[in-house]
Amino acid sequence: MSVSLETTYLGLKLSSPLIPSASPLSKSLDTVKALEEIGAGAIVLYSLFEEDIEKEALHLERSLTVGSESFAEALSYVPEIPGLRIGPEYYLDHLRRVKETVAIPVIASLNAQSPGQWIKFSKLLEQAGADALELNIYSIPCDPTMSSSDLEQKYLEIIRSCRQSIKIPIAVKLSPYFTNFLSFSTELAKIGINGLVLFNRFFQPDIDLENLNVEPRITLSTESELLLRITWIGILYDRIKLDFSATGGVLSASDALKAILSGATTVQLCSALLFHGIDYLKTIKNGIIEWMEKKGYYSVESIRGILSQKNCPDPSSYERAQYVYALSVYPSPSISGLEKK
Repeated sequence: MSVSLETTYLGLKLSSPLIPSASPLSKSLDTVKALEEIGAGAIVLYSLFEEDIEKEALHLERSLTVGSESFAEALSYVPEIPGLRIGPEYYLDHLRRVKETVAIPVIASLNAQSPGQWIKFSKLLEQAGADALELNIYSIPCDPTMSSSDLEQKYLEIIRSCRQSIKIPIAVKLSPYFTNFLSFSTELAKIGINGLVLFNRFFQPDIDLENLNVEPRITLSTESELLLRITWIGILYDRIKLDFSATGGVLSASDALKAILSGATTVQLCSALLFHGIDYLKTIKNGIIEWMEKKGYYSVESIRGILSQKNCPDPSSYERAQYVYALSVYPSPSISGLEKK
């Protein structure tokens, strides 16, 4: 009996729970096609950022107007350009080309700031043929007058507006930094979204001691980051009727299986593919199949959530009791050193 990795995510039928996440990998049509051929269930396009659109429009405006005030003839020198593509047009065209290239679902990724832009771009992405939309809520609040409640309401209003504006499925990609993540997730489910992507990784700045600069640093994820993902997916599974996609820290077949066992519908891959190459997706896929055959499971649906908090033999493993136990049994280096003497 063969193992089936088929699943349904955001209402979309997938041949596999493995999804390349939003990254530069999706900028190449050849790469996207290759990912489909080696077993990707869907593809998340690199993110459309509002800042990039504004920067592009500003650069174009400067290019067309430079010198026009100094030289009268410049006003007639720059002709109108029919069909000029600015703003999100390049992204939308790429989305259309990807849709023409692959048969698997294509999920657009959007990261905006102003509420009006969220709605505008959501509609454009739907019209361009996106099968679903991943709303990437990526911002670090720095306003001391904004309470956590105010911030959550702002997010909810943005997501609600997008939900009301488009018909395609919506997943929301969040950071874990909420006072009560379960409560906020419950409110998101009430809005009518279809899934949560957990979690966003903030790229934090580093300090250059030699040049006394603050500089951005991008690091690949590590397996230790997976623990936070499976903790919250395990808690949320079957308590909130949403699909969950684990992203961050999925570097092997074992990591993918842990996420699915905790309740994830899909797992998103980025760092593993950037480090090992895209063929590594097939290695992960084969590793999942091998483990399932060994354990006597023949459907990925049959293993989803069997170790979530709801189904775990020891539900306290997800709560404080397990935290206290872990600390009590972990050996102290200093005590161990004394015992050896």
